[in-house]
Amino acid sequence: MSIQDENDRREYYRIEDTIALEFTPLRGAQATAGDELHDNSPLFNLLSDLHLLEYESQHLLRHIAEKDRSLANYLKIINKRVDLLGQAVAQNLLRDIGAARKVTLSEGGMSFIHQQALTEGEHLALKLVLMPQALGLLLRGKVVHSQPLAEQQYEIGIEFEALSETQRQLLARHILQRQALERRQARDQQPPTAK
Repeated sequence: MSIQDENDRREYYRIEDTIALEFTPLRGAQATAGDELHDNSPLFNLLSDLHLLEYESQHLLRHIAEKDRSLANYLKIINKRVDLLGQAVAQNLLRDIGAARKVTLSEGGMSFIHQQALTEGEHLALKLVLMPQALGLLLRGKVVHSQPLAEQQYEIGIEFEALSETQRQLLARHILQRQALERRQARDQQPPTAK
């Protein structure tokens, strides 16, 4: 990896997070970054589509709110109901994907501990469910490092590839929300200052 690539990866803010993660190797034509990934899980696709539609419709809701507050408030309630359904779908999906794991996440990629080494340069289909909003993302990634830590443990570094602008924005929003939560928790744990 060149110094420029390393600097580009470092410009993104990283967070420690716990997510559901499933990945599969991409082979042959699938490995080319231009092709769109498809998942054969209807629940995962539904969850992903719900969040993409919600993100894409935010600007419309702001325009409606400028003209008709009652309608905007009603639409916000409908949106919350859809979010609740999405969370129920996510609970079923989490049983399929498996236990959540700790990762270090940024807009540019992620790292995690895995029981097996992966091949550097290998292309992967990454299925992520980010909590608590149950955001489902299907992303492309490339293994940038696979370093042994201990017996049967490897640190895997993944660089995201060919993110759409919507996917990047959803990741950025999740990271900002986690940062805000961490700051609030740190502030709440500080002892009160004497006056």
